[in-house]
Amino acid sequence: MTAGNILLELIDKKKNGIKSFAVLIDPDKVDDLSSVIKLVNLCVENKVDYIFVGGSLIVNDNFSNVISTIKSNSNIPTIIFPGNNIQIDPSADAILFLSLISGRNPDMLIGQHVLSAPILKRSKLEVIPTGYMLINSGNQTSASYMSNTTPIPANKPTIASSTAMAGEMLGLQMIYLDAGSGAHEPVSQKIISNVKRCIDIPLIVGGGINSVGKANNAIEAGADLIVIGNAIEKNQSLLIGVSDKINSMNRALNIH
Repeated sequence: MTAGNILLELIDKKKNGIKSFAVLIDPDKVDDLSSVIKLVNLCVENKVDYIFVGGSLIVNDNFSNVISTIKSNSNIPTIIFPGNNIQIDPSADAILFLSLISGRNPDMLIGQHVLSAPILKRSKLEVIPTGYMLINSGNQTSASYMSNTTPIPANKPTIASSTAMAGEMLGLQMIYLDAGSGAHEPVSQKIISNVKRCIDIPLIVGGGINSVGKANNAIEAGADLIVIGNAIEKNQSLLIGVSDKINSMNRALNIH
């Protein structure tokens, strides 16, 4: 599979040490599309790099409406972060083709992918093969419950790094370490740094990042892209603080 524009951009950013920030919007938590417009405008103002859309369980019909609202109000690349094979919309820019390599549930390793592959093949979506790894955060999250898998223990960085290496060797193009929605604690710096040292592909980190300090910890440990969802729903000023931090770090690299 030929790498698309977004993946190539992330690879180039990684090569040059540039960090990125994505805001995750869960359509299930959208009661009014005006709130999406407000959040998207805030993302534009603060130079957020990507907007992810998706959730573990979609029980309303907001998915396509949320994506079209984002696309109508910004030029920020919109990337689907799917919880299952029905979370596909051709108007997005890309989709993370997630293989849950931290678990042993074949449906999340290949089953859902078989069902969605024909649809994605016909679409113009950029498909980004991504190794998805759940890391134990101290409580059961939506992702672990819905995927029926056990997260990697937070105190086992060797298991995490070996899993990430295996994903890269299988041809996956990115690794995503996730503490999960509603996580008590983010992925530890030790796990992030261990995984970072062992792979050559972009590293995404999300879940439990509810402060600028925790965002900074993830970046310093080696995350190329951090993702924040729940915490911004509760405190939109966090978006401004994290974006300021990342933009200042990138400016320090003389990146304009």
